[in-house]
Amino acid sequence: DVTATAATAHPVHNESNDNNKKPVINFTSNVHRLVSDSNSKITQISSQTLTFSKLIRAYRDLAKARLAALVILTTMCGYAMAPMATDLTCLFATTAGTGLCIASANTFNQLMESSYDAQMSRTRNRVLVRKAISPLHATSFGTITGITGVGILSTMVNPLTAILGLSNILLYTCIYTPMKRVSIVNTWVGSVVGAIPPMMGWAACTNSLDLGAWILGSILYAWQFPHFNALAWNMRNDYAKAGYRMMVVTNPSLNSRVSLRYSLLLFPLSYIIPYIGMTSWWFALDSTIINSGLLWGAFRFWRNSNDKTARDLFFGSLVHLPVILALMMAHKKNWRTMDDQNDDLEINSLEIDSEI
Repeated sequence: DVTATAATAHPVHNESNDNNKKPVINFTSNVHRLVSDSNSKITQISSQTLTFSKLIRAYRDLAKARLAALVILTTMCGYAMAPMATDLTCLFATTAGTGLCIASANTFNQLMESSYDAQMSRTRNRVLVRKAISPLHATSFGTITGITGVGILSTMVNPLTAILGLSNILLYTCIYTPMKRVSIVNTWVGSVVGAIPPMMGWAACTNSLDLGAWILGSILYAWQFPHFNALAWNMRNDYAKAGYRMMVVTNPSLNSRVSLRYSLLLFPLSYIIPYIGMTSWWFALDSTIINSGLLWGAFRFWRNSNDKTARDLFFGSLVHLPVILALMMAHKKNWRTMDDQNDDLEINSLEIDSEI
């Protein structure tokens, strides 16, 4: 009986063991499969990041190269419009340092907004959204470019320019970026960010912030409203989907009115430039023509806000800025030459007197 009982119990025991072993075997195979898949994915990502050309493209996208180039242009204009702007080494250091600060700010902006960028058609292909580069890698890039940029400005230019560069990074990442989801005031704060680079150029040349620097910054400040508000109109659905508090989402009529107001403000700001002696009065005439073109686009956008008038105003603003800056530099009064001529006359007269 005992033997029979053991014999009959044995297969039951085996069945229970088999039932217990099956999940273990399945679990192990699944783990091996997941590990192998993850290893292959890591290998693919590693091979992508190790490709030099792809890495450069990723850095370029993190820095927002086109936007950075436009900002660097305004910085160079600020340097060129300052009196005594002749030191090419200082100009190169200012350009490099400012560009690195811009790259840092744009990188941290994308790190903070990658989850929201994924919801918008214009930004869903950014490198962090596509996971073409890791957040840690992007953080390292943003940190290194920021430290290097501020370091170059501090050691090769002057502390004032370095403070402005650091302030712009902090203003863009710590105030403007989070404020975009809180209040429409973010647009005014973001315009301050765009106004600082030409002031950095002026400060790099003069180590001061004179009236000319503030006028240049004010022109860039005013220009950004028709430029950005027109861009925002065609992105209003994406902004609403991602939860951004923009004028075009909360108050579309205010969005177009503000564009018109600041387009009008460009006229008196442009007239102050020849009034304080930065340029000849020919700039007042030329700027009136150029500003009228932007104003016409802003008026059409205010009168009838639609995708076409918004696109026309946006692309018109892209033409307006480099043209107005080029005219400003073309009509600049050469303050240094006049001062140097006076100094040379005084020196020559003293030399003649001593010889006599």
